[in-house]
Amino acid sequence: MSETRFHVLPDSLATNGRRIAFRKTEGIGPTLVFLPGYMSDMAGSKATALFDWAISQDRACLLLDYSGCGESEGTFSNGTLSRWRDEVLALLEAETQGPVVLVGSSMGGWLMLLCGLQLGNRLAGLVGIAAAPDFTQWGYDPDQKALLAAGETLLEDNPYGPEPTPTHAAFWQDGQALLLLESEIALDCPVRLLHGQADEDVPWTIALQLAERLRSDDVQVVLVKDGDHRLSREADIALLLRTVDALSRTVAP
Repeated sequence: MSETRFHVLPDSLATNGRRIAFRKTEGIGPTLVFLPGYMSDMAGSKATALFDWAISQDRACLLLDYSGCGESEGTFSNGTLSRWRDEVLALLEAETQGPVVLVGSSMGGWLMLLCGLQLGNRLAGLVGIAAAPDFTQWGYDPDQKALLAAGETLLEDNPYGPEPTPTHAAFWQDGQALLLLESEIALDCPVRLLHGQADEDVPWTIALQLAERLRSDDVQVVLVKDGDHRLSREADIALLLRTVDALSRTVAP
């Protein structure tokens, strides 16, 4: 079944619970789970390309929208990494069985690490696309951090749309409590990191830092010299699908 469905989470702020939108297709191999970036959702080009490919290859795949994003209920300003991590984990527990491969884009690359640390032996692999762990630390200057620390909302120019990109104080403060690049990341699964060297949002050197911090010995970094942050061109998506295919085939169904 590939239509949008909803998983209800207990929520003290909502009488009927938090409804998280997801799409799922059954198939063989580890379940491929796509984690969108900041202010993105499961209707994005990379997510839909992965899902369509999974259907064509009879692979299990799960897409989702975090609360306050896409088709899920909630308010975006209430979103934090902790909240969205817990939503992903709850959905995985309810809707999947066996090993999973997490595919995280930008902020989703940070979330895939946070989720992976909670999944234990269910985690079969990670694929990061311009993964952006710790961006609350390196992505803001001292003045912006001071504004956020004071509880204010930061508004920045959005290169992908007409409305400014907001960073809410609660999101930033939560992110600062979940920094990963300052110490070893205790994950031992295969990891593939795709990153464009023309990325103006997340420096490609973050991929190298992440590779160094991961405890796993099976880590590969692929740099796309002319690739931008989105890595959503036809050739970029083909690279993503080849990478996911090769990694997932190493894991027994």
